Order: sequence, then C-alpha cells, then structure tokens
Amino acid sequence: MSTTTSSTAALPFQPSSMSPAQLAAVSFLARYSGATHALYRAHLGRWFAWCETNALDPLVGIQRAHVELYIRDLGDAGLMDSSVNTMMHAVRGYFRFAHIDGTIPADPAVYARLPKVHRDESRTQGLDRLELIRFLQVAQTISVHHGALAYLLGINALRASEAAAVRIEDYTDVLRGHRVLHLVGKGNKPATMPLTVPVLRVLEACRGERTTGPLILRPLSGRPIDRRDVYRMVQRIARSARIPRHISPHSLRHAAITNALDAGVPLRDAQILARHADPRTTEHYDRARGNLDRHGVHFLTAYVAGV
Repeated sequence: MSTTTSSTAALPFQPSSMSPAQLAAVSFLARYSGATHALYRAHLGRWFAWCETNALDPLVGIQRAHVELYIRDLGDAGLMDSSVNTMMHAVRGYFRFAHIDGTIPADPAVYARLPKVHRDESRTQGLDRLELIRFLQVAQTISVHHGALAYLLGINALRASEAAAVRIEDYTDVLRGHRVLHLVGKGNKPATMPLTVPVLRVLEACRGERTTGPLILRPLSGRPIDRRDVYRMVQRIARSARIPRHISPHSLRHAAITNALDAGVPLRDAQILARHADPRTTEHYDRARGNLDRHGVHFLTAYVAGV
C-alpha cells in the first residue's frame, strides 16, 4: 500500500485548507523531531492511506472497530506482531492527543487490542565476557579510533549515534572526583556518565594533541565519523576478533548491559548504565534468566540424584 500521497497530506502547515484530521496530525507530529518525527509521520501516512482506501475520515467518526480492522490488516500484510505494535504507536498517540485537545469526543484506539509480543529476552546477539574482552583488545590494535569506539560502546553502553557525536569537550569535566562524559541521548535527554581509568586512557589516546572537535575520526581521512562509520568499524573489529556471528553497535551496548548484570550489578544500577526509563526494558537484556548453565534442571537433577 503506497503512503506517498497520504504521508504528505498533513504537511506543509496550511490551516485554512486543512481538515480536522490533518490539523490533528500536525499537532501530534509537532511534539517530535528528527528520526522519531519521520517515523511517526510515515506511520500516520499509512493510517491515512488505509482510511482513504476504505472511504473513512482518518479522525472524525472513527470507532474502535475500525482501528481493530486496521490492526488486523497490518498483520495480514505480513508484518510481525512487534512491527504491528510499533506501527500503532503513532496512531494511538494521534487519537490520544486529539481526544485530549477536544477534537474528538472519545479515543477509539485506547482499548484496541494489539498483538501480544513475548519478550522474555533481548534477541540481539551480544558478547559474553571473554568475547567482550577480546573485542576491546583487538579494537586497540586496529587504531586508536577503533579502540575509543569499542570502549564507548562496550563499557559505557553508548548507542551508535551517541558515540559518533562525542566531542573532546564533552569529557573534560570532573564531578565528585570522577572524570565524566556529558552526552545527549535518545529523545534529546541529557546524561552524565563517569569514565573509568581504562576508558579514559583509550579516549586520551584517540584525542592525541587535539583539544576540541569530534573525538573519533575516520582513521584514513581524519574526518568525523557518522552512524554508518560506527557500523563499519564495529564489523571490522568483530571480524578481526574472529567472533563467528553478526555483531552490530547495539550488540556492544547489549554486551555492556548483560555483562554488568552477570557481574552482579543490581538491576537499578544497570538501568542507570543503560539509561532506560523503564526497568522492564533493562530486564529484557538479562541473559542470566535464560542461561543454560544456570537452568534449574541442573539443580533438580543434582537434588534427586542422591535419592
């Protein structure tokens, strides 16, 4: 189903010629920026296109049954349950704020049933303790820039875009005896993280004699890295470290969180490391709950073996 026409129907802002549905879409999307704005705009575009195909106004007169049918059609189109839930974030938010603003008398999406997604564990392929150690060691042998990137991802659990955006000026402060890194994370949320001695050592090696500017550079051109460079650098380190599976920047973030949990870090402290708003998100990373070495069947077998 094409969303080209409907995804642009809400923009640009022309109130005199816009329908209530389009005005509500502009009002909702104005809350967001960057990638989130683009994603929600595309998802609302799909909803607008579906409504146009079915001769419905995207806002006025919509009932819960219509939303339920849309959810079913998303599944019938081949989307996974998790993707359907993601697609509905924008649609549900759209109706919620339209209701709050008094544009519609009731929210038709609030009780619409979404597919149940079971996420007992994160599906990302992370690294265990020995693999993480090898990854960090090998990264430093490639270049100081690869080493700094590996430590920011694998120890401080930065996201790819966050690591690419680190500047030398961001880690010059000392707070309560700790050298700290200031960054702006997901959702434009500011954060301050301590830098341990090993991390600071590789960052300083990467900095060299520079005093300002982006920290991690492309080793050959000397230009600042971007998100795509982060992916390429991580994959090169993984190949050199002979890790026999696909490793992404998120794998390193996953490794930082899960290895912290395996080391005995309390869930609350691991949540702070990960900068998750909800501790349940951090729990998804906890490999220990599915660790075969710790499975209860071993303890039960040992218990009944002496009978």
